[in-house]
Amino acid sequence: MGNPGMEELIPLVNRLQDALSSVGHSCSLHLPQIAVVGGQSAGKSSVLENFVGRDFLPRGSGIVTRRPLILQLLTADSEYGEFLHCKEKKFTDFDEIREEIEAETRRLTGSNKTISPVPINLRIHSPQVLNLTLVDLPGITKVPVGNQPADIEYQIRDMIMQFICKENCLILAVTPANMDLANSDALKLAKDVDPQGQRTIGVITKLDLMDAGTDAREILENRLLPLRRGYIGVVNRSQKDIEGKKDIKAALLAEQKFFLSHPAYRHMADRMGTSYLQRVLNQQLTNHIRDTLPAVRSLLQDQLLAMNREVEEYGQFSPDDPARRTKALLQSVQRLSVDFEKLIEGSGDEVDTVNLSAGARINRIFHERFPYELVKMESDEKKLRQEINYAIRNIHGVRTGLFTPNMAFEAIVKKQISRLKGPCFNFVDMVGQELTRTVYQCINKLSSFPKLRGETERMVTTTIREQESKCRDQVLLLIDIQLAYVNTKHEDFIGFTNAQRTNNQNNQKTASAGNQGVTPLSSLIVIRKGWLTISNIGIMKGGAKEYWFILTAQTLSWYKDEEEKEKKYMLPLDNLKLRDVEKSFMSREFVFALFNTELRNVYKDYKSLDLACSSQEQLDSWKASLLQAGVYPERVTVDEQENGAPENLSDPQLERQVETIRSLVESYMSIIYKTIKDLMPKTIMHLMVNSMKEFISSELLAQLYALGEGAALMDESAEQQQHRQEVLLKHAALKEALSVIGQISTSTCTTPLPPPVDSSWIQPSSVVPQRASSRRPWGRGIAPSAPHLPPHTGSNASSSTDGLLKLPSQAHRPPPSVPRRSPPAIPHAK
Repeated sequence: MGNPGMEELIPLVNRLQDALSSVGHSCSLHLPQIAVVGGQSAGKSSVLENFVGRDFLPRGSGIVTRRPLILQLLTADSEYGEFLHCKEKKFTDFDEIREEIEAETRRLTGSNKTISPVPINLRIHSPQVLNLTLVDLPGITKVPVGNQPADIEYQIRDMIMQFICKENCLILAVTPANMDLANSDALKLAKDVDPQGQRTIGVITKLDLMDAGTDAREILENRLLPLRRGYIGVVNRSQKDIEGKKDIKAALLAEQKFFLSHPAYRHMADRMGTSYLQRVLNQQLTNHIRDTLPAVRSLLQDQLLAMNREVEEYGQFSPDDPARRTKALLQSVQRLSVDFEKLIEGSGDEVDTVNLSAGARINRIFHERFPYELVKMESDEKKLRQEINYAIRNIHGVRTGLFTPNMAFEAIVKKQISRLKGPCFNFVDMVGQELTRTVYQCINKLSSFPKLRGETERMVTTTIREQESKCRDQVLLLIDIQLAYVNTKHEDFIGFTNAQRTNNQNNQKTASAGNQGVTPLSSLIVIRKGWLTISNIGIMKGGAKEYWFILTAQTLSWYKDEEEKEKKYMLPLDNLKLRDVEKSFMSREFVFALFNTELRNVYKDYKSLDLACSSQEQLDSWKASLLQAGVYPERVTVDEQENGAPENLSDPQLERQVETIRSLVESYMSIIYKTIKDLMPKTIMHLMVNSMKEFISSELLAQLYALGEGAALMDESAEQQQHRQEVLLKHAALKEALSVIGQISTSTCTTPLPPPVDSSWIQPSSVVPQRASSRRPWGRGIAPSAPHLPPHTGSNASSSTDGLLKLPSQAHRPPPSVPRRSPPAIPHAK
């Protein structure tokens, strides 16, 4: 079967397969799959059965093949078949294979001639076949029958296209000799995906059924309606032969006799028949193997070099050696320490360009999230004035005070300082969560040693909890220190006299605010740039859209894109505040809103501007930047018109005292905020981050040794043992595969691709062509005849494997687009 060159290649291909299948990988040379395309009852299934040499496909009238059958031929010592949907069962009786195909077809399509694109996968193992993939596709039909849908023609066409559009698919366009070749649907579909005709072979069947006095000589000689690869005529068994169980070998002999005895075909009998078609396909395989062999050898060598270091380590591996266990324990802890420090301190060795490292996330907590938490904690102005008012009046009691009481200032300041505990404790928790996350990321690399990983995880997480507790105690101490003494002599504190002067100056600035004609230089400094989506615009007005935003000290502007040429809008930041927007169900966006404290429209006719970003990190960064620009969260409102005094603040003297203490409290708390924002990161770095680095690098190993289970800690997991064995087997398989490839000769004789021909006579499949004339079209030259294959194609054609890799010659080859057609309208029932 096939050309002798390919037959001599079979043992080497088998050895190559055995070398790689020993490590659980199949050998795939990306051999072309051969799709048999044609109309109903054109003889497609018979062509496939002739390749296999067995009767195993369903027979009948109408649409018999109603699901694609992917037939994989695999070389083996014994002959049997197996289906993908019932892997455990081996079919040695080919009649049972036919029955199983029919049953599996009915399972999805029923018995009313409908079709399904879900393929049936059948493997046939035989010593008479070479690794090859054949596809039996439903026959092209025009008219729906039974309960078939009205667009059955287009369903079948699209199903066929999904297979023949692949570059490694050889198309056998089967057309019966007793129909008009110019109207062949198989050739039209092949022309759609293979316009150059490089992988299309015309197959003419039923030559023995042509009317008396007619023949297909000009077609088979490739002179009438030519194809680049020409036509091959075959004679299949008749329905009577099939029902009479005529042997395929006998049918092939009858086919040969037909061509030798027919006066129109006897001169080209050696280029006709199923055997010649097999040799053409085998030659295609030979060409493919030869072309891919260099790439296979190169990739196998690259994989072998990449594994050498690991194999050298495993080759000298002794699981029960105490010295090896001790060395592995030391190396594991050292690696853990180095990885943890790199993630915290940063490293230029392997820079992650997708996600923030642990150190970068902690830095963001220090300088973005913690300041934002402090601002959220602050009371609004109205509530602060009310507290000052009550404090002053309660201190005076039944008497009317003439002077501003110091006790009111101190009481308010201490209350504000005490409220810092919540944000500071949240700060500690956030850093603790990041440290825990980082530790888990590093410990995952110890998965080869489950006991070591478990003990290390327990010790490290326990230490993190202990350091968190110490850090909370230190935070309480810092706050108690601030509460212990209110230092009104601080150099940054404005004092009583300056507080009154500041109030007067603020009033003067408010009165003259509109007379400034020059924009301060500081307002032009860009604080942040980035993409945001305006998410609260209705669909009728364009819907949510992404813009390029630029934030300065006074404005928020957005542009069409980052080129910043087409400005869409510029929003002043005056009287703008920020509030969080609850994340909607199933939404992946993080949203915040800007609104005007004077209840004016922020943007066009919208009371608020909802802005969405793609991650929590971006949300926190934008909030921190808006804080820097003076846009505070919703609770912090500075609205002079609404912040009237509660109850009877109409007393001018009391109003002056409230304003004075408010200025003093604001001045002193700004000192406290600066101190806390400076000391908290330092405290956490010292008590948590640096302590954890010191523990992992210095104390962890000692505590692991103290357990007294050093040997048990280094017991390998079953997965690691299996991985080591697989690596060694894979390395041996690669060496053997390269040895086999070295024995393959590339001197296989190949047939060049015939020159192009004028195939414009094949009309596109979506156009109904005119019926072809029996005469040769005007101006068309005689195409070369189909190439004559030599009886012997050299020795030892090239072969290789791809069980552990993908060949670049196929991987980077874009598949052609699949032509789609609009299905016909479904007729209405009357």
